[in-house]
Amino acid sequence: MTEDRTAPRAFFYVQHLLGIGHLARASRIARALAEDGFDVTVVTGGTPVTGFPGPLVHHVALPPITAGDAGFSGLADIDGNPVDDAFKNNRRDRLLTAFRQSQPDIVIIEAFPFGRRQVRFELLPLLDAIAATDPKPLVVTSLRDILQERSKPGRDEETVATVKQYFDRVLVHGDPAFARLEDTFPLAVDIVDKVIYTGLVAAPPPAQPAERFDVIVSAGGGAVGNALIRAALETAKSLGAALSWALITGPNLPQSDFDAILADAPAHVSVYRFRPDFASLLAGARLSVSQAGYNTVCDILRAGCHALLIPFTAGGETEQTVRAERLEKLGLAHILTEEALSPESMTQAIEAALAASGRPPHSLDLDGAQRTAEILRGLL
Repeated sequence: MTEDRTAPRAFFYVQHLLGIGHLARASRIARALAEDGFDVTVVTGGTPVTGFPGPLVHHVALPPITAGDAGFSGLADIDGNPVDDAFKNNRRDRLLTAFRQSQPDIVIIEAFPFGRRQVRFELLPLLDAIAATDPKPLVVTSLRDILQERSKPGRDEETVATVKQYFDRVLVHGDPAFARLEDTFPLAVDIVDKVIYTGLVAAPPPAQPAERFDVIVSAGGGAVGNALIRAALETAKSLGAALSWALITGPNLPQSDFDAILADAPAHVSVYRFRPDFASLLAGARLSVSQAGYNTVCDILRAGCHALLIPFTAGGETEQTVRAERLEKLGLAHILTEEALSPESMTQAIEAALAASGRPPHSLDLDGAQRTAEILRGLL
């Protein structure tokens, strides 16, 4: 860091492809860095989402790409067209320009090389550019606590080689008492000297809710949540008006699906695309019904409400199932599988979850955003 700088500079790359979980977690960390005195540039590469990456940071938006389907096979532009080499080259050049203009002291890359291999066409050139910079900034990867299982031979070995070649640290945003990197990444022992646990990246304790609902149903980004919301709507009808419901579909639910749900909702069911006060609504709810994504689970743990989790499993995804099962073993959640999801099964599961007594206690570390800022400042 040069002597004339008043704040360390952080360059944070995040690419969300299907949901908004990666972007939400990175935004929480970026805000904590800014509040700790860092000058933060966040580079995003996914579909724009209102409110993210949030205030206090510089934002560079690359031409957006999305997953070609729920199985993450292929990349598409914002209009759904497959991306070609010219598109990729343009993104790569914009990313490299943003890096050079930022002149960071530390570079944070979300998920890669443990995930986001689809964008290595721009991340490997970025890492090479960083390696050629003098003085070279620190390079860390920002990683959730539970990884997707990989079936392709040699993939884990390739990840380890990339970490050893380019990365100074691996920041695991989890509580090691709940999940350790080696639980879902078998070769973690080969990079153990680089691994630092930060705690779970949850939002700060929420304000008191401005509205109260008995049941909050949320579908994350909403791209794959229509079946969950539909089943919950039918359950709300069958259980009657004694319970108040909020259905939060997510910003990426197709408009036609949203309109159909809104038109079908009875008076005791409120339908929203997004609620910026989601965390505080959970604090006032009897039950949260959701998928088992990282950020939603963090919000549930912070709020202390009961939870019914429907883990996302399309395309062979395993991460949410692992998280949900661990929470169930701790008595912190009930589970309904996607395969068993129907209005009838959801009704039974919600009735069972509502019948549970008391709010479940836990001692999991939820202060990972602030701890990440402390760790990075210490590394610098």
